[in-house]
Amino acid sequence: MPPAHARRSAGILLYRRRAGALELFLVHPGGPFWAGRDEGAWSIPKGEYEPPEEPLAAARREFAEETGTVIDGPFHPLTPLRQRSGKLITAFAAEGNLDPQRLHSNQFSMEWPPKSGRLQSFPEVDRGEWYALERARTKITSGQRPLLDELAAWLGRQLR
Repeated sequence: MPPAHARRSAGILLYRRRAGALELFLVHPGGPFWAGRDEGAWSIPKGEYEPPEEPLAAARREFAEETGTVIDGPFHPLTPLRQRSGKLITAFAAEGNLDPQRLHSNQFSMEWPPKSGRLQSFPEVDRGEWYALERARTKITSGQRPLLDELAAWLGRQLR
């Protein structure tokens, strides 16, 4: 169990099978910090939560907030990951489908440009895409890559 002060994040790794191949849905973070970044910048839809909220409830809430789509499951729990920052990510895999063109994300506000005194609003997620497994490995942040590998291994066992 992580310390009470540890930051926690929960998310959903959505997957689908198309023409016999595994595809994974990833999102690109919005805002000026991420605007020029691509490789290694994508993520599963996720966000922070505080107990007593349960990780699955938080993952479902965050997915809906970041994509505009509600996922009903069933959900397969993946092994929690401790990031270099100390944050614990709890993720769940779910099979489903959504149209990235219909993605609708919530907004956040921040001072931009820095020290300008101007508050601007940005989407938490500026786009989402389906990626084949190998391409997803290059797109996702390195700290989340084990989620892709675990899902692929689990699905491989399901097909035997």
